[in-house]
Amino acid sequence: MTRPATRLLVAGVGNIFLADDAFGPEVIRALDRRPLPAEVRVRDFGIRGIDLAYELLDGYDTAVLVDAAVRGHQPGTLSLIEPEPPDGGTGAAPPEAHGMDPAKVLALATHLGDEPLPRVLVLACEPEVRPRGDDDIAPGISATVRDAVERAVTALHTMVPVLLADPAATPPLSRPDESTGPSAAGLPQPVAGGVEDR
Repeated sequence: MTRPATRLLVAGVGNIFLADDAFGPEVIRALDRRPLPAEVRVRDFGIRGIDLAYELLDGYDTAVLVDAAVRGHQPGTLSLIEPEPPDGGTGAAPPEAHGMDPAKVLALATHLGDEPLPRVLVLACEPEVRPRGDDDIAPGISATVRDAVERAVTALHTMVPVLLADPAATPPLSRPDESTGPSAAGLPQPVAGGVEDR
């Protein structure tokens, strides 16, 4: 009996109008020039958290979310994070579907679905330019994060074959200044509210 093909989602997350929060969508756009294998679903979810929550319920083995996240590293540093799965306790109130960051997207997907979520990894970039709380719009990403976009594309081309061969593997990033490993505290802080539903 043949094992069914591994299903892998690569999802860009972030707001293109809020400075370095555009990292995830920019990486997905750069993948148009250097596509991943055809069996990988690559999609820019932007700030559509509800859409991403439902997509995570579509039978994937692994999902890689690409996002800008504050982790305390030098700007432009890439990190590979494996967050703790959200608690799917039945007694908890349903998660809010608006103003969602990636952690809330995972909580909502857990609440909506009967099946377990796929393994989720976050390919995060430390932002340099973050919008202030009163900024409605701050277009354009910093040069530092723009440089990290191509490194993230290269990292995905390294990671994806490893994950397609073994969804439980922990793929390395390609440079020593990039960190890997599980995140005991869960997801990193989003840059500006992360994923929202609009």
